[in-house]
Parts: sequence; structure tokens; C-alpha cells
Amino acid sequence: MAARGAVARRDGAALAGAAVAVAAVLAGGAHALALAWPWDVSIGGWLAPGQPAAWLHALSLMALVALLAHAPTASAAAWRAGGYATAWLAGTFWWLFVSMHTYGGLVAPLAVLAVLALAAFLALDYALAAALWSRWRTAGPGAQVLAFAALWTLAEWARGVLWTGFPWGAGGYAQVEALGALAPWVGVYGIGAVAAALAAAPVLLRGVARVVTVVLAALVWGVPGAGAWLAERLPDTTRPAGALPVRLLQGAIPQEQKFDVDAGVPLALRWYGEQIVRATGDPALAGGLVVAPETAIPLLPQDVDPAYWRALHAVVRTGDAAVLLGVPLGSFSEGYTNSAVAWFPGGEAADPAADPFAALTRYRYDKHHLVPFGEFIPPGFRWFTELMNIPLGDFARGVLPQPSLAWAGQRIAPNICYEDLFGEELAAGFGEAGRAPTVLVNLSNIAWFGDTVAIDQHRHISRLRALELGRPMVRATNTGATAVIDHRGRVQAELPRGERGVLDATVAARQGLTPYAWWVSRVGLWPLVGVCAAVLLATWPRRDRRRHR
Repeated sequence: MAARGAVARRDGAALAGAAVAVAAVLAGGAHALALAWPWDVSIGGWLAPGQPAAWLHALSLMALVALLAHAPTASAAAWRAGGYATAWLAGTFWWLFVSMHTYGGLVAPLAVLAVLALAAFLALDYALAAALWSRWRTAGPGAQVLAFAALWTLAEWARGVLWTGFPWGAGGYAQVEALGALAPWVGVYGIGAVAAALAAAPVLLRGVARVVTVVLAALVWGVPGAGAWLAERLPDTTRPAGALPVRLLQGAIPQEQKFDVDAGVPLALRWYGEQIVRATGDPALAGGLVVAPETAIPLLPQDVDPAYWRALHAVVRTGDAAVLLGVPLGSFSEGYTNSAVAWFPGGEAADPAADPFAALTRYRYDKHHLVPFGEFIPPGFRWFTELMNIPLGDFARGVLPQPSLAWAGQRIAPNICYEDLFGEELAAGFGEAGRAPTVLVNLSNIAWFGDTVAIDQHRHISRLRALELGRPMVRATNTGATAVIDHRGRVQAELPRGERGVLDATVAARQGLTPYAWWVSRVGLWPLVGVCAAVLLATWPRRDRRRHR
């Protein structure tokens, strides 16, 4: 009988452990779904569009806190948080499979394994945070709430800075609608900290304190327009700086054809060339800016017929609009860069014997934050990249910060691809208010990831950068999301994803510094780290001396 009882207890423990693991994975999956809520609808007309994402993120964190609060040991807490984070992160950037398998030629099992391995590796930050949080088991409920928020924020920060940083899917992005008004003050990590505290409080607090926090959470996440109400009552620390007409080009070149010299390359040269000719001669765009996406021209300039550049030089020189174009630059001896160049009206005709591309280029921006495996190969991983067929391997990094593009009375700051994940790096150009950018421009090619939620997520990321820095964000992409986002993070206009087309809009430029831009441009994210460290020190559990009397 004793043996049967032991077996029953062992089976019960295994069943309970499996249930906990499933719960952690499901909660992590809910977190992934909350990042860029893919349906622009409300629930039953009660929650406004975008609010279900904030609620789902909050409920996901509540479930995690409940799981951690009942973990018997620090190692159990680490396993639960690790499973949660692995599911969340893999569910967030699962579309990396598309780039590795569909376009890179990596066999499907290895591509799946690579996504899971990356997610599990990045989840270690959260597992460590959960294990450390177990030290607060003997602390008061309020201290536990604050410690959870601080440790969770430090884990988010560590993921964003270690190993070149990969902060895609940070929890704060799910809170654009509900807590976005805080972005100009504390940024995406600060928003994530507030959300973590608000989610942990109803689980950990007791009595009246729990009731109060439940009501507060319901107000923040459940009342339609609560986020907009808060935004209207916080001071706007930026001011208008004029307007800039823009024309955004979305070539929709299929990724499988993009570098094909018989298909995608001729199509890109022809279509983007035609659009530049039309735009620079359009009176409605006088004094404006034409923007073509990342590697819109997928060849090095010296590999393009010089007659092509001479023809563009002639029309841009005599036109009324500037052009910002994504193109790779460099050579085997000098190294390569993923760059954007700008061409302005005016100037002399190009010398036929000279380099016509050099005669065109009046401004150059080189991408600083490169994509691992796509734009540079981490040490020891060349074997992995050799398993894939992805062109344009190792690039050189641009400096940080780089001068803005001065045109039509505006200071225009480009960023390329996932550089707009790093608000602290974009903020590096905001050290002096009088020289700070007035307009941000993102040039991207998300076609590497197919027609997936990566497009929606990247739009959300740009919305947070616009909020943090108090600047409009103009996005020109190959397949989407090509859009104009105002300084309050609202999408003003957008092209249908995956369709070839142009988007005309007038961008309301801004000047002045948000509090976030002011402090991050000077000291980076260290104040955030310092606040979290101070919270942990202030709430550190003291040993109960009564046990030793």
C-alpha cells in the first residue's frame, strides 16, 4: 500500500508539473499574441482597437507572477519563467523561420531548431530574473511587486543590449494604446516596468490594496480611450517645426527575385527609376522628399550601368524634390555598408567621364546596428551562415550618431531596418535641441519574413519610437508597412501591404526634446538601470533576526 501511495504521489507530482509547464507556455504564447494585436477590431464593442493587446499582455504577466509565486524553489521559478519566455519569444519572432528556410535555403528542421534555440538563449535573462525574485519570498507583498517589476525590466534591458542586443518583442510594445502616453518620459522599457508592476500587484497584494490595484488595472486597460485621456493631460514637450511633403515608394519586389539579375534587379531599376523621375518633376512635391526603401537598388553602384545614374542625375538636378534611396555601398577592398544616400536639386551637370553616382550623392547614412547572421557573422557561427544562401554577408558599421539630412528647413534622420528597435541609439542624435532631427525616416525590407506579423510588429516598434522621441516617423518599405506615423504614434496614412505603390503625405515635423530624448541622449539607459537597482536594494529582504534568538 505504501508503494502504491508513493507511486500515486509521484504520478500526481508529475501531472502537476506538466500542468504548470503547459500553463507557462500558454501564458508566454499569449504574450506573443499581444505584441502587435493583428486584428484592428474591438471585443464586443467594449474595448477599443488595440486595447485587447494590452489586456492580453497584462493577463499573461499575471499568470506568470502566479506561477512564480507558487514555485517551491528558485530553480523551479527559473524553469517556469524560462518556459514562459521561450514560448513568448519564439511565438514573437517565429517568422525568422521564413528568412532562414524559404529564402535562405536552410532545411526546415534546422530552421525550427534555430528559432527555438535563439528564443531559449534569450529566455535565460528572464529565468535568472525569476530565480533572483525568489529571494523576495519572505518580503512584504509591496516589496515583491516592486522587485518583480525591477527584475523583469532589467531582464528586458539585458536582452536589448547583450550580444549586440535583440529587443524585438519587448513587453512595452503591447501597451502602445494603454500606456503609450508614458513613452516620451520613460520609453518602452519604462512602460514595460509600469505594466509589470500593475500586473503583479493584483496577484501579490492582499486586502484593500488588491482591490485598489484591480480597479486601477481595469481603468488603465479596460476603459476605452483611457490611454488617449492620459496623453492629453501630460504636457507635450515638443512643438511644430513646419511641414514636409513626402512620397514613399513601395516596390513590392518579391524577395525570391530581389537579387535575381534576370528578374528582380531589372524590375527594381526600372520601377524605382520611373518613380524618381515622376516625383522630382511633380509640382505637388516641390520642396519635398522622395523615399525608397532599404536596398531599393540591390546592386553596388559600380555594378549599375553609368548611363542609369547619369539619367537620374539629370532629372534630380533640374527637379524640385530631394531623394533618399537605400543602396549597398563599398567594395571588396574597402568593405561594404548598408546605406542610404540623398540627392538634391541644383548643382552642375555630371561630367560624363566622372563617376555619375558620386556626382549625385550629397548625403550618406551608413547603418550602425547590424543584423546578426544577415549583415555580420558572429564569431564561431560562419558554419551556420554557410548552410544558407543569403547574399550580402559582412557589412561595416556606421558611426553613432551620424549627421541628419538637411533639406527644406528640416533635419531628417534616417534609420535602416531594425535600427528603430533601439530608441537609445536613435536618441544619440538628440543631444542638442537645436541640431536634433525634426523628422525620422525608416527604410526597411521586411520581405525577408514574408507576409507575416513581423510587418505589424515593426509598425508598432516605429510607433513607440515616434512617441519616445516626439517626432513623426516616415516608413518606406519594400512590402510594408509603408506608412506615416505622427509624433503621438498615430498612423496617419499607410499603403496596403505587399502591393506596389506610392504614398503621398505631408509630414508635420517637430522640434524640442521629450524628457526621454533629453536623458537618454546624455546618459543612455543607465538611469533606468539605476532606478531598478535602487528598488532592489531598498526592498532587499532582511533576515528575520527573531529566528536566531
